[in-house]
Amino acid sequence: MTRAKVVLAFDFGLKRIGIACGDTLTQTAAPRPAAIVGRGGPDWEMIAREVRALAPGLLIVGEPYNADGSEGALTAAARGFAAELKRRFALPVHLVDERFSSLEASQTLKARRASGARRRRVQRAAVDSAAAAVILGRFFQGEGMRIHG
Repeated sequence: MTRAKVVLAFDFGLKRIGIACGDTLTQTAAPRPAAIVGRGGPDWEMIAREVRALAPGLLIVGEPYNADGSEGALTAAARGFAAELKRRFALPVHLVDERFSSLEASQTLKARRASGARRRRVQRAAVDSAAAAVILGRFFQGEGMRIHG
């Protein structure tokens, strides 16, 4: 029997980094609080707390591409973030194509609010972490994945 591995996913952005958590057994993803990105870069202390609390065996970072498949404006920065995660936490890091993940997450959250399943207004941080959950779902489905470094 295979043991479940906790997986932490990140939706990299210049203002916030969405975070989601799941495991390889249930292959479900749940949003976590987003990390703020300030002048000094990501809130590494907050990210470290998440890593310590959840003890993942694997990290996933969304790799931004344009609709046509070319590299996006944030592709290099997201790869740098992935490299820094690997350096800081000594965990394997996989990159997953994140095209349209924020749009998909936003539509899902708005639909939940319209149906009454979600009461609060949809905040940007919620969209970022929901996008990280979309990215993690794609990883579990084997979509657009590659090992970083």
